[in-house]
Amino acid sequence: MKSWKYILVVMLLSFIHIGTGSRLYAQLIYEISGNNSKNKSYLLATNRLMDIQFTDTIPNLFQYYGRCDKVITEFVMEDYEALSTLRQAAILPDSVQLRNFYTEEEYASIDESLQLALGMGLSQLGRMKPAYLTELYRNELLKTWLNYSEERTMETFFETVAQQTKRPIYGLDEIGETMYMLFDREPFHYQCKELKNIIEYPEKEIRQERIIREFYRQGRLTDIAYQIEGPDNTSTISFSDYQVYAQRNRTWVKRLAPYLKEGKAFITLNAAYLGGDKGLIACLKEAGYKVKAANKGRVNR
Repeated sequence: MKSWKYILVVMLLSFIHIGTGSRLYAQLIYEISGNNSKNKSYLLATNRLMDIQFTDTIPNLFQYYGRCDKVITEFVMEDYEALSTLRQAAILPDSVQLRNFYTEEEYASIDESLQLALGMGLSQLGRMKPAYLTELYRNELLKTWLNYSEERTMETFFETVAQQTKRPIYGLDEIGETMYMLFDREPFHYQCKELKNIIEYPEKEIRQERIIREFYRQGRLTDIAYQIEGPDNTSTISFSDYQVYAQRNRTWVKRLAPYLKEGKAFITLNAAYLGGDKGLIACLKEAGYKVKAANKGRVNR
């Protein structure tokens, strides 16, 4: 039996698209031109909680992808040497003991929660950085409450397709920057606090992800940015993270420049990075690029 990845690739290359009729959709794909670009490029906003099948609801998405000869993403996850480096970066230095940052009751509560969610507790995972443990636990929450699937998320779909079709893939972050974003963007004591908070108040994380997912379905990228940086957000991705995203967006514009000058680049990035006055779209416009909706229309409610 052929794998689902193979079937999806065949569908993509055949440019099969379900007719939209009179339906109206959220705006999630953008056309980038100008600034001496030789050809147009396209920017797709993604959300990890959306299934691959959701791509069928974005009009002309596969046709836009077919016009491109390279894929640009945040980090190329199939670089196995880089993944090995990331795993090593998630380990605490020998001089740091996670137990020393919690009371006995807090440590026992975290241990029990990790055991229930992951089948492993701090006896197996206690050498890992708190940010890594938080992400592991967060993933399990998303799987349990919001049907998140690492195998079927749309977020990595076009990277998978590019691998299958031998299309080049380029990452915007270097390995050191990816390690920083995953494990060190927050001070260590704050990482410990976030791990404790997500264990004690998982409902805050789920509520935030539900709101962002709904905004995404409606194409409200600016509202996603405001939701993340807003004062009421007490989830693991909050104001300080958005500030890091904003600074990185300016770097990304510079790194995108050679790809955009040549054109025919298909850029696929999480929607959290794109909207708002500090989002990647605003940064691209500020740098002189023309960024406009590739599919115009209101939201299908």
